[in-house]
Amino acid sequence: MTKRKGPDSHHVVPNPKGGWDVKRGGSSRATSHHDTKQAAIDSGRQVSRNQGTEFRIHNKDGRIAQSDSHGNDPHPPKG
Repeated sequence: MTKRKGPDSHHVVPNPKGGWDVKRGGSSRATSHHDTKQAAIDSGRQVSRNQGTEFRIHNKDGRIAQSDSHGNDPHPPKG
């Protein structure tokens, strides 16, 4: 499985200066900034659903902890 960080994804990532950012895959600028991880997840999930993108939630160390698909699922369930 290849990890996508292209424009068809949104990511919740830690901000080096504190708090959490929601970023479009491949973008250096944050779509939004939040004080808490949960607020960033809530906002990022809504944006991802609206735009039909993959949604990745990262831990403080930068690794992906959770992933949701809101549209272009590369591996949809059978049946």
